[in-house]
Amino acid sequence: MPTEEFVMRGKTASGGTEVLNFGSKHGYAFRIIEFSLFPTTNVGNVNHEMMGTVTAGKTAITPIAPDFSDEGLIASSVFNSPSSIGSTGWHNSVINDTFLITQNLIIMVQDTSGTEPENPINWQCRFKPVKLNEAEQANANLRQFHIFDD
Repeated sequence: MPTEEFVMRGKTASGGTEVLNFGSKHGYAFRIIEFSLFPTTNVGNVNHEMMGTVTAGKTAITPIAPDFSDEGLIASSVFNSPSSIGSTGWHNSVINDTFLITQNLIIMVQDTSGTEPENPINWQCRFKPVKLNEAEQANANLRQFHIFDD
């Protein structure tokens, strides 16, 4: 397996979820190193307030109120871009890049800008493969299984 970074990306309806499928890669785990959000509508003339979460748990974690004490939450991202003149937007992500991913993840996004209907959200995650020996892979699998099974 190559040791190069790879990207998963998509567009998801506000309030919707997607499964990030990693399949079975014996001897490898993955680390998330980037989680970004971007609007699907006019960036210059519309207020954008978007949030997203990535979890290793069984169910999605709501992006509008993430709980950083939840061990399954491995990434959270916010994108804000006001339409008012003179205002600047911002984007911030908090990523647990020490978490070894061995199973599927769930991404959830939410548009809270107040527009009707809420807009879908573009998202991108960047991952890096990590080579593991048998014991490391067993530990990583067990940890993610316990989080998923909680």
